[in-house]
Amino acid sequence: MEKKGHLFIISGPSGAGKSTVVDLILKKRPQLEYSISYTTRPPRGDERDGVDYHFITEASFREKIERGEFAEWAKVYGCLYGTSAAYIEEALASGRDVVLDIDVQGAEKLYAKYPDAVLIFLVPPSFEKLQKRLVKRGTDSSETIKSRLRSAEAEMSAARHYHYVIVNDDLGKTVSELNTIIEKVHAHE
Repeated sequence: MEKKGHLFIISGPSGAGKSTVVDLILKKRPQLEYSISYTTRPPRGDERDGVDYHFITEASFREKIERGEFAEWAKVYGCLYGTSAAYIEEALASGRDVVLDIDVQGAEKLYAKYPDAVLIFLVPPSFEKLQKRLVKRGTDSSETIKSRLRSAEAEMSAARHYHYVIVNDDLGKTVSELNTIIEKVHAHE
């Protein structure tokens, strides 16, 4: 029997460093695949379609919902985000590991469908550092930053439902901890 792949779900508040950590773990573990989410929000900075997200219209997104193409979807900060069910099913069935960078509500829905998934929560070292990161990112208005900080408080309380919590204070250490978690999961196959 062919071994199934593992699903690693990484969540955390906006500004916790999820995208950066995922980019670095993908470089360290090239066999790990990144599930690219669909979104209706416009690209930020140098984000590219099909690389960072699949940027689509709200009408196209709603059509995908109607056809049942998402393993999960949610409205976050006024924009729609969704994860392709077909991609995850195919990758896991063929023994490939998949990592997702996803919000708390999406993680909850995915975990209900994939109870073998490994939930990893990334937290900033402090609320003040989180605020600095959001401001430094330079992609959001001050109102959006305030909204993200309010949401961060609620999201942080969800960390207790995750298998692992990593404090992202030192990027190298954070990626190393994530790599150790992945190795641990594979050691128990």
